[in-house]
Amino acid sequence: MDSRLLKSDFYFELPQELIAQDPLEERTSSRLLVLDKRTGAVSHHMFREIGDFLRPGDCLVLNDTRVIPARLLGEREGTGAHVELLLLKRISGDVWETLVRPGKKCRPGTRLTFGAGLL
Repeated sequence: MDSRLLKSDFYFELPQELIAQDPLEERTSSRLLVLDKRTGAVSHHMFREIGDFLRPGDCLVLNDTRVIPARLLGEREGTGAHVELLLLKRISGDVWETLVRPGKKCRPGTRLTFGAGLL
């Protein structure tokens, strides 16, 4: 069995109403989903309990990236398919690092329009 992870292993649909729009004032009040790899059991906890699940030798990876609140909703030119861009970081001038949904349908060179063609 090949144990390598693929990027596609992390694709999933998340309902819009479950996406946090603002950080909690008390960050330790964030929810924590725990998966028992042996049994497959899932349990719900608070992030402040994370120490109860870590064992010697475990690796904890923290993501401390910040995202600016710049989301653009547009369409692919020619098809009218809906596209969502999240601007992450200005590289230079009008060049940005972005996240694009759906990414598979939006290859380099794809033309997008925003604001009914105004942008």
